[in-house]
Parts: sequence; structure tokens; C-alpha cells
Amino acid sequence: MSSSSLIAVHATNGSVTYDRRSLIINGHRKLLISASIHYPRSVPAMWPGLVQLAKEGGVDVIETYVFWNGHELSPDNYYFGGRYDLVKFCKIVQQAGMYMILRIGPFVAAEWNFGGLPVWLHYVPGTTFRTDSEPFKHHMQKFMTYIVNLMKKERLFASQGGPIILTQAKNEYGYYENAYGEGGKRYALWAAKMALSQDTGVPWIMCQQYDAPDPVIDTCNSFYCDQFKPISPNKPKIWTENWPGWFKTFGARDPHRPAEDVAYSVARFFQKGGSVQNYYMYHGGTNFGRTAGGPFITTSYDYDAPIDEYGLPRFPKWGHLKELHKVIKLCEHALLNNDPTLLSLGPLQEADVYQDASGACAAFLANMDDKDDKVVQFRNVSYHLPAWSVSILPDCKNVVFNTAKVGCQTSVVNMAPLDLHPTARSPKRDIKSLQWEVFKETAGVWGVADFTKNGFVDHINTTKDTTDYLWYTTSIFVDDDEEFLRNRSSAMLFVESKGHAMHVFINQKLQASASGNGTVPHFKFGTPIALKAGKNEIALLSMTVGLQTAGSFYEWIGAGPTSVEVEGFKNGTLDLSACTWTYKIGLQGENLRIHKSYNLNSKIWAPTSEPPKQQPLTWYKAVVDAPPGNEPVALDLIHMGKGMSWLNGQEIGRYWPRKSSKYEKCVTQCDYRGKFNPDKCDTGCGEPTQRWYHVPRSWFKPSGNILVIFEETGGDPSQVRFSVRKVSGACGHLSEDHPSFDVEYLQGSEIESDKNRATLRLKCPTNTNISAVKFASFGNPTGTCGSYMQGDCHDPNSASLVEKVCLNQNECALEMSSRNFNMQFCPSTVKKLAVEVNCS
Repeated sequence: MSSSSLIAVHATNGSVTYDRRSLIINGHRKLLISASIHYPRSVPAMWPGLVQLAKEGGVDVIETYVFWNGHELSPDNYYFGGRYDLVKFCKIVQQAGMYMILRIGPFVAAEWNFGGLPVWLHYVPGTTFRTDSEPFKHHMQKFMTYIVNLMKKERLFASQGGPIILTQAKNEYGYYENAYGEGGKRYALWAAKMALSQDTGVPWIMCQQYDAPDPVIDTCNSFYCDQFKPISPNKPKIWTENWPGWFKTFGARDPHRPAEDVAYSVARFFQKGGSVQNYYMYHGGTNFGRTAGGPFITTSYDYDAPIDEYGLPRFPKWGHLKELHKVIKLCEHALLNNDPTLLSLGPLQEADVYQDASGACAAFLANMDDKDDKVVQFRNVSYHLPAWSVSILPDCKNVVFNTAKVGCQTSVVNMAPLDLHPTARSPKRDIKSLQWEVFKETAGVWGVADFTKNGFVDHINTTKDTTDYLWYTTSIFVDDDEEFLRNRSSAMLFVESKGHAMHVFINQKLQASASGNGTVPHFKFGTPIALKAGKNEIALLSMTVGLQTAGSFYEWIGAGPTSVEVEGFKNGTLDLSACTWTYKIGLQGENLRIHKSYNLNSKIWAPTSEPPKQQPLTWYKAVVDAPPGNEPVALDLIHMGKGMSWLNGQEIGRYWPRKSSKYEKCVTQCDYRGKFNPDKCDTGCGEPTQRWYHVPRSWFKPSGNILVIFEETGGDPSQVRFSVRKVSGACGHLSEDHPSFDVEYLQGSEIESDKNRATLRLKCPTNTNISAVKFASFGNPTGTCGSYMQGDCHDPNSASLVEKVCLNQNECALEMSSRNFNMQFCPSTVKKLAVEVNCS
């Protein structure tokens, strides 16, 4: 390898250095696979399992942001308990023998409320976020220093023998720096200098920062980063965010990114000299409570990640990437100790070969054509390259892995509705038969008004995000000779709002609801309203659905009504925008804290024989037992409108089973070929964006759990159900042109001797076995998991052969060989094996 400048970070107990090729940890070059798992988006009881599952998936590093607004609740009022126990999370990673990347930031974006910055900071006089603003820099430095000192105290930096090998000072500022002019440039340089002064003993990074000064490492965030080059030739190529899916917004479709394309992007990155790659997200988790930003980001932050929202591995994505990681690690020595030789294999086909005098050799053969497969010649051997794929040859001879050839299983996962578990004190019952209690909100000002003002105030500046809700109320007088009264027709109310959502009440009755969306938060609408002769009260319940998370000067973006008019009067349009409005912050139930664990037995609850249906502004409470079993639990709120929910005082989060448009473009099967974008592979057109809401098992007691739901618009609480996320089966398919290696058991030292028939492994969850074979065909079957069909050639013994090997087993391996399957049925085609089994 040619010589390069080595930037060293001095350490006492450990050493993290880098050069142009890689990080060097304690003197050893490292090729690292990293996984984003955000500690507040799960619960402490889940952390060990998530970290272990990432490790089993071939991950070396856990990466997380540090969430400022979750830790500094008000100036100098710090919190590190519960889901925000950062030290505990870091130590779990350390105990697993893994490294950490700590993105202290402190801005996170991350579809997190206010981008992770505390709302109180916006109201410190003279503060402008993310620029050369003295108050902002003061509080930012104070918080980052607090976190660094906390990590030092716990000896968590690699320089102290801990797991943290990299720290991040700025997040995606390069997108917006120019908007802040010279102040932005000064701020970026200040942030780097301030971070370096913290003396962590490990390198600092800045992602998407186009002017990161030495020795700070600039890194890449994107769906693809193979063409990324650091500013300095002396810095390694690091990918801080590879997006294996995308987030969801209420009322929008459900995006998915194929496992084949994620694998392609990773293989290309390492082919082109990358050394650290991080999945954002590897486990997305849940935006509990009011942590989701956007606005309109769903409570689910599943992200189509390798580990799903509930903590289960997502097959085939988790399994396919696990195999990729193992094969890339076989190439580690050759990749990190040699410069590549680039060979053209065709117009859109190329090879990168890493070889040294010791005989180590690794090659990546890429086909960038997004339509056609190609056959290429490499070292006098023919290789078939599927479109948009990379073949990896750890010995420069044998294709051990191809990104487009998924050889691992696909899990069959469903949400199974539950009756509540019977206990000794209560007969078997479902939620419908539970005794509900209710508390009804007043539409408009409850108690004493907070203030009165001519015209509108900004919603966010008024609530300071202490609640989603702000009441705007006024009244109008209607003469009894108005034509719409005589004709028994309606006046029309027209409203314009900066966002995000609104309910309109006239004389205590809900008349209309409207909202923006994740693309355009502001909205305007018109609705007929029922007025009476005399005084009429107009009450607008304005709602935020998560604060802005990113953008230039994003903290100044407001919400709430800007114009209210009533048409239909004999004297013309009545403009109420400048009238006297009376304001009330929040809901009475919030003020009484009836959803908090210490106040769940409040006497304000009224018992009912049947819960009222389709009633707006209603709180519901019921006592529920813990669902049986150990599968992850969710609350099914498909029959509710919009609101929030809690269990034992723990915030499940916002719910809103808002449907996406049925006229949008969705796919039944996604074509992995070609560059991905978030609208490429959507599902769920015409369906609710989110139906189920994760309730962590650790929040339940065996019995006597109190479920609280606040419903804004009306719904049917008797239809609320718990469901469990259940793996009910597995599918898999292989063909003869898959790489002939069982990667799960590949040794790597002598790849040639490990060569065998391609092997399909099927595995059921722990404590379950393969109980039935639903489909099995060797020949040329068609379709995908759940819809396999026999082709025109088929070994009739397929099912019995699979049953013999797999039935009543937790795991089985099916080797494609003539010893097992009869090859004569398809003599002239590439033979395939497709299997689907049940697990119970």
C-alpha cells in the first residue's frame, strides 16, 4: 500500500487513529459495519436483545444520536432515566463486545421533534439555531461538554478502554450552511474547534459537511455513497447514514427498499474503498409520546429496517445483509491493505481487484445496468451478473455472494388479534366487555381563559410545545332574519392555517376537521356550519402533529390559524381574523394529568355501562390484563379517529389511522433494479398509514393495567384490541445459479473446499417448530412468498422430501442436489426450489 498521512489521536488506554484507508484501532486496521439503534425509540428491556440481534447480523458498531431535548428538559435540568439512560445503553453495547459511534450533535433531525433541540432554547433572547449566535453556541457547548464529561466519567471512550470510537459534532449542516451566509461558515468552524477541544481521545466526524477542517472527518449520508470522496485525501471514506428504508407520515403510503438494493449499495461502497458503513436505521423503533416530528411523522419509526419496530429480525433483509457482512469480512485484509485495480468488463460493468504479494486477493464484479443481466469475462472465466448487482469473490475466483441473489428465508409475519388473558380474578373477556370510564372535555375554554387578544397568536409560540392543543374561541351574533336561518340552510366557514390540524366546534358541536400533510403542513378549507339566532360560540381546536425537524431557520416556522371568515350573511362576508379571540392552552384532562400513572384513579372518571361511540373530545379508561405469551404487543386503533394513548401512564404516542389516497401509485412487487427513491416501492394505497401502535411488554403488569385513550373526533373504543406480532411461517427460494455456498457456515480460509450445492435454510422462532409444509416445488415454480405456484415442470416428490427434512424441526437445511431432488423434470432450464412452511 502506498504511504499516506496518518492522523493520530493520542489515547491512554486505547488508540483510535486513521489514515486515508481506514480507522486504526489499537494498531489494527478495521473494516466496520455499523447499525443505528436510537435508545429513546425503544425501551431498556429491549436494548440487550436489539444489540445482540445486530451482533448476530454481522454488525461491529452501534451508532446513536444523543437527544438533547430528551436530556435537558429545561436549562440545567438534566434527565437520564428510563428510555434516556444513555450510560446504560452504552454499557450494554460495551458488554456485547461492540464499538460505538456517538453522534453528540447536538442537532439530530432524525424525524424527531424540533430536530432534537430543546424548545426552550428558541425562547432564550437573541438565539438563532445553528449559526454564529452566541446564546446558541453557549448552550450547545455546555450540553456537549456535559455529555462528553459524562462519558469520560464512565470511562466509555476508546481512549479509556471504552466502546466509543467516533464522536460527531455536526449533523447534515452542509445542506443549509450557505443559507446562513458568513455566520454559517463561522459557526461550522467554531463547532469543529469546540469539539476538538473536548479531548475525547477519539476522532470527530461531521456528516454532509463540505468544509470540515482537519482533523475532523467529513462523511456521507445517502442511499448510495460509493462515489463519495472525503475532502482530504488523508481521511477515510465513511458512510454515516445508509437508508435501508424511509420514514412514514400520517396519510401517506408505506415506503419499502428491497434487500437486494440495500446490499448492492453496501457492496459498491466497499468495492470503491469504503471502510465504515452505518445503516440508518438498523432498528428504527417507535416515536413514543410526542417525540415524532416532521410534522406528521407517524408514531411508528419502523423505517423498513433490518430489525423491525417490534424488535424482530426482518427477513429477508436482516438475513441477506448478514450474509453480505460475513462475505465482506472475508475480504477485509485484502481491502484494507491494498489499492484496487479497476478493470472495465463492459459499458456498465467493472471489476475492482484488491491483491497483494502475500497472495491475498478479493474482487468485486459490478453490473450497474439497471435493466439487463450480463455475462462478463474476468481472469479468463465467465461470470453471470444480474442487472444492478455486485458479485463478491473473496479469493478472486469463486462468487460467494451476489447482491441480487437472496438465498435466506422470508418470514411470514402478521398481527394476530387477542382476547385479554384470563386471570384468577377475572373470567376470559375481550376489551369490548370491559368496564370503561370516561371523562368528557369541554369544547372551547375550560376553567379560566389564559388570555384574550385581538387577532391570532402563533400556536407554537403560545404553547411552547408543552401540548399539541390550543383553543381559539370567539363568538358572533346572528340576527333571526338572516336568510340561511329562514331557508334552513347553512353559513360557510372558511379557515386558513399555517398547520398542522384543526377541529371546528360551533356551539359545542363538532362541525369539521382539516389538516395539512407531511409535504405541505399549511391548509385552508371551507365547511358549512350550523348557526342559530342569537349568540354563537366558535371554538377552533388547533393541533400540532410534531414540530419541524430540519431546514434553514426551521425554528421560526409557526402553526395555527391565520384567517377565519364566515360567508352567507346579508351584510356580506364576516371576517373574524382581527376580532377578539379567547385562548386556552391544552386540554382539561392534560391539566388534571388524568393519564399520568400517579393519577389514574382520579375521581373525575365516570363509569359507563357502554362506552359512548363517535363522541369527540372524550377520554376513555379501562383496566386490562397483560396479553399472554412473549410476542411483541401492539394496540389496534383502526376504529378510532385521532388522539393519544397511554398504558400505566407510559406514553404510547399519537394515533391517527389516516388513510393514504387510493389513487396514488403502489406496487405489489418491487423491482430492485435501478436507483432507489422513497416513492419507488410504496404499498398501502387507500389504507391507514398506521393501524397498530407498539406497547412494550415491559410496560405491562400481570393484571390491573390501565389503558387511557384520548379521542379527538370520535371512534368506537369497544373495537379497540391488542394484537401480537407473530411469525407464523417462513418461505424461501433458491435456484441453481445462486452462489454455491452456504454462507451461514462458510469458513473462508479455504473457500474452494467449502463449495457445495446452494442451501436453503428455514427457521422458526424459538419454542416453535415447522408444523406444516404449505408449498414445495423443485422445478420452475413462479410467484413470491404467499403466492407460490407450480410451473410446468415439477418434481412431484418435492413436498414429501421437504417434510422429511423439515417437519417438526425448529430449523432445517435443504440442499439443492440430485441426491434430494429429481433433476430430470427440467433438463433444459435453471432449476429452482421454492418452499413455504407454517410455524407453531
